[in-house]
Amino acid sequence: MNIVCVESLGIGQACFESLKAHYSAMGHKFTYYMDRQEDDAILADRMRDADVVVISNIKLSAAVLSQCTKLRYLSVAFTGLDHIDLAYCNEHGIKVQNAAGYSTTAVSELAVGMMLDLLRNIITLNEKIRQGGSRGTFLGRELRGKTVGIVGTGAIGTATARLLVAFGAKVIAWSRTERQEVKELGVEYVPLESLLQQSDIVSLHVPLCDATRGLIGEKELALMKPTAMLVNTARGPVCDIAAVGKALVDNRIAGAAFDVFEKEPPLPIDHLLLSTNRCLVTPHVAFATEESFAARAEIVFGHVDEWLKA
Repeated sequence: MNIVCVESLGIGQACFESLKAHYSAMGHKFTYYMDRQEDDAILADRMRDADVVVISNIKLSAAVLSQCTKLRYLSVAFTGLDHIDLAYCNEHGIKVQNAAGYSTTAVSELAVGMMLDLLRNIITLNEKIRQGGSRGTFLGRELRGKTVGIVGTGAIGTATARLLVAFGAKVIAWSRTERQEVKELGVEYVPLESLLQQSDIVSLHVPLCDATRGLIGEKELALMKPTAMLVNTARGPVCDIAAVGKALVDNRIAGAAFDVFEKEPPLPIDHLLLSTNRCLVTPHVAFATEESFAARAEIVFGHVDEWLKA
């Protein structure tokens, strides 16, 4: 088998050389690249003769996949699969497997970190003191005692709920599937409309699919308290970005934090969410920690090994 890892995955060359030796001993060819290329022509060139491809969140269109006639297995170093043309893969017998679970802790920790910054203005106050300022009359707010609504209680939503309970927040949830372990945390499942009305902070943790695209739009934002905040570490299109931007500008919600957008950063300088200092933004980094990348490599190449043995 010809196995190709089309990008570095955040792991070192020594690790790749070890993997190369591992697959060579099994009678397979292993090729890796230490840079990330998103150009379709370059991707197709790297993947063209591969039976197995390892890739993260680089978009794989039918135009690229159609040039990879030997491809039989995609080990995706990412949780979501919405960047891959799954219909093409299904039609052409290409198995696709994600790396579920590798970033659960990383994403949940960033989500809570964003909540803390929204409540305490950490970044803003850091800049203020560096410019010679002082506290003035600023008063922050505590996470303890706040009602936080978790939208989607998969692995990451559940992990976020656990952290919030430890902080002393009241956690409520809405999800298409209710989990007993979440209920055992003392979390009450409520309808989405009720969650939006009750929450001081709404945190999104749903995958992107037809049912969740645009889940939070103008109608849903209108249900939120004017003092409430929205945190999105899930997928950008789960929200109507224009509606969120307008709600912030019109002071209909108190703040927001986004790690994900309708496209991958960099964003245009006139992007709506960048037009207000009431939105904390990070460049899609919730999943990116040293620990999560190490776990990811173990998962994705473990999947390759399992597929080769099947």
